[in-house]
Amino acid sequence: MNATGVEERIVLVTGAGRGLGAAISKTLAAAGARVVVADVRRQAAADVAEGICQAGWRASPLALDVTDPASVGAGIEAAVSQHGGLDAVVNNAGVDVTCPAAELAIEDWERVLKTNLSGPFYVCKAALAHLQRSRAPHVVNIVSTAAKRAWPNACAYHASKYGLLGLSHALHAELRAYGIKVTAILAGGMRTPFLLDRFPDIPLENLQEPENVAEAVRFALTQPANTVVAELMVLPMKETSWP
Repeated sequence: MNATGVEERIVLVTGAGRGLGAAISKTLAAAGARVVVADVRRQAAADVAEGICQAGWRASPLALDVTDPASVGAGIEAAVSQHGGLDAVVNNAGVDVTCPAAELAIEDWERVLKTNLSGPFYVCKAALAHLQRSRAPHVVNIVSTAAKRAWPNACAYHASKYGLLGLSHALHAELRAYGIKVTAILAGGMRTPFLLDRFPDIPLENLQEPENVAEAVRFALTQPANTVVAELMVLPMKETSWP
């Protein structure tokens, strides 16, 4: 069976105002998708969408806060109203707080869990009815090697990413009955602000370009109709957080 392309598919990407989310948006738009560039920062989403359109591809910005179910619901309804449907969501929005557990503020714990774990659930819940009407529905969750192995001073991040991997597999088991694919992308270290803003001394040669992970997202979205990539780990060759 021929692979499914992304041409004309309407794809919503969260956390798309910079870094990996921006790279995913550009990669999918270049492949022919109609991308909804969603970010809590309205101007960042607008800037990425404008750049995509200037390149001759198609994208629209959307202000969306994944930690707020009302914002998620309203945002998805607005996107569907504008584009006439929804074929895929890429849950990419994420935050981290580097801090020993004994010093981690409760507010920071809750913010990380709400963004990285509850947020993807809110998006999936709000998008489900629309995805069921798609010919090629797909949910992609951007996870991390932090869902497989732990290191110090990141307990909230690990809890959220272990949880997101579990959520991804649970949704795969449940939603395949409706023809909806679910993929967990476990990304290793990337040259993005998410990592470099906090750890500017990391050797760049140990990291991968976000565009490489974006290509993995495109790959997952373009599998044959009767095949799903349920879990895919994408590492830089010199990844230091994985054996």
